[in-house]
Amino acid sequence: MERNVTLDFVRGVAILGILLLNIAAFGLPKAAYLNPAWYGEITRSDAWTWAILDLFAQVKFLTLFALLFGAGLQLLLKRGKRWIQSRLTLLVLLGFIHGLFFWDGDILLAYGLVGLICWRMIRDAHDVKNLFNTGVILYLIGIGVLVLLGMISGGATNRSWIPDAANLQYEQFWKLKGGVEAISNRADMLGDNLIALGAQYGWQLAGMMLMGAALMRTGWLKGEFSLAHYRRTGVILVLVGVIINLPAVVAQWVLDWDYRWCAFLLQAPRELGAPFQTIGYAALIYGFWPQLARFRLVAAVACVGRMALSNYLLQTLICTTLFYRFGLFMKFDRLQLLAFVIPVWAVNMVFSVIWLRFFRQGPLEWLWRQLTARAAGVSLSNTSR
Repeated sequence: MERNVTLDFVRGVAILGILLLNIAAFGLPKAAYLNPAWYGEITRSDAWTWAILDLFAQVKFLTLFALLFGAGLQLLLKRGKRWIQSRLTLLVLLGFIHGLFFWDGDILLAYGLVGLICWRMIRDAHDVKNLFNTGVILYLIGIGVLVLLGMISGGATNRSWIPDAANLQYEQFWKLKGGVEAISNRADMLGDNLIALGAQYGWQLAGMMLMGAALMRTGWLKGEFSLAHYRRTGVILVLVGVIINLPAVVAQWVLDWDYRWCAFLLQAPRELGAPFQTIGYAALIYGFWPQLARFRLVAAVACVGRMALSNYLLQTLICTTLFYRFGLFMKFDRLQLLAFVIPVWAVNMVFSVIWLRFFRQGPLEWLWRQLTARAAGVSLSNTSR
């Protein structure tokens, strides 16, 4: 089957874009991911960096990846039940290993678990409009739970929002030391993440997967609509998303990132606006694809998208080595950390372009496919890379 290069490029954009936020998760304490004032005060450069990323990147690229994951589930339906279940179960296992032994910011476990539920909903949905609307409802339920958590949370600041000196020192200790101490802490975080997935985030993740499957089923994510449609839709949706999110960004700044408001209630507008911006970003790519396709850089990003799993884990390998093995953790502020992003992107692109000159799939994509075939009891006619 001929690959959809545009879809590969959108997936590559998602993988590379995720690092814009993950770099803070690698280089700063866990509290810093959502709270730019995690140390009790904030510099102007930190505030502006946070605001711009919050408006244009935070949640957006994860949401885009979830949308594409759902689209992938739609494409996999023809493989059958045993193939899909085996593939997603292996992803859950890989996510568990990644989250426990390498990095506490793993997303693979969540995508695999939610995917095991969603693929059946996608398979059994005979009406594409109903499939999309179900996704919207599930997503809104997740936002509703987030608002509810904000309403019932106490006014006292949580240590996970502004950690004290002892907590910061301990987090730095176990991340730099590694070993059993680090595994124990990552295991605790893994448990917390699973609770959050079941209570709140899983609803949103499932919603985006269903919406992605619906957009793939209609042909929208295959690029079957007019360029004018994609351009018009893209501009409108990105503007709508920004308009929804901007007041919350300003409000968080004005409230000095107060825990009760900013950890819950003011996260909701961002989550609400994210699908608009996400689908808008994809629409703009499809709408301007004839112009974009001329650039070599675009072809390189498409290669990254073809090897999304390998590149996601490669980012972990590079960043954990830099910040934990080489001791760069907590040495840079939010703006300075962005300087690490472009070199990592370059490694992702160079690695992908060179690898795909010799092999059909990324190394982990190939292994994943082989193990899936064995687990499903399916014979592959061509198992070469």
